[in-house]
Amino acid sequence: MKFLEKFKIKIKNEQLLQTALTHSSYSNEHKNCENYERLEFLGDAVLELVTSDYFYLHTNYHEGEMTKHRASFVCEHALATYAKDIGLDREIRVGEGQKHHLNDTIIADVFEAVVGAIYLDQGYKVAKDYIDAIIIPYIKRNINFNTDYKSKLQEYVQTGKKSLEYEIVKEYGLAHDKTFEVIVKIDGIIYGRGKGKSKREAEQHAAYDAYQKSAK
Repeated sequence: MKFLEKFKIKIKNEQLLQTALTHSSYSNEHKNCENYERLEFLGDAVLELVTSDYFYLHTNYHEGEMTKHRASFVCEHALATYAKDIGLDREIRVGEGQKHHLNDTIIADVFEAVVGAIYLDQGYKVAKDYIDAIIIPYIKRNINFNTDYKSKLQEYVQTGKKSLEYEIVKEYGLAHDKTFEVIVKIDGIIYGRGKGKSKREAEQHAAYDAYQKSAK
């Protein structure tokens, strides 16, 4: 897998890696095929430990500050961003009905699952080095993945006395597992799109997309 080659990681148990990349929609369509959910649980714990270790050893933050900063760098938006940056998102296996609905929730979950697979196959040090190589550059750039982009976009729009409108254009998935797609318009023109497992999350993603385009 190219997204691991750049970190010089060679997984011995290829089936373990394939499981980490497999969404339940794919495993439901293929018998004797596991999905990533158990590995995601493990990877989440490893990510939390590695990032906690970094903030404890390399900052003087008090406990509350460490918790806040760690949350920013392991949130869904952050994990999906890392996955896309290294090309992991292109390797995810989803079912036929999910192919056009690969959202950040799934991508973030798979990132965690891959961390779990690396930990099981290569041990803690390799998993830690992998996480550090991906996340520390973002920490050093002081990226805040928990920024409220709806508020930032609202402030930008108010400065120019422009109108701002969010609109849900699509809903899909089961009642207990819905995905929402939202567009945001500035003065009637579409500036951003976003998807999320809730309307609020989708609006935040749309606001982020619009802010990046409009506030340059």
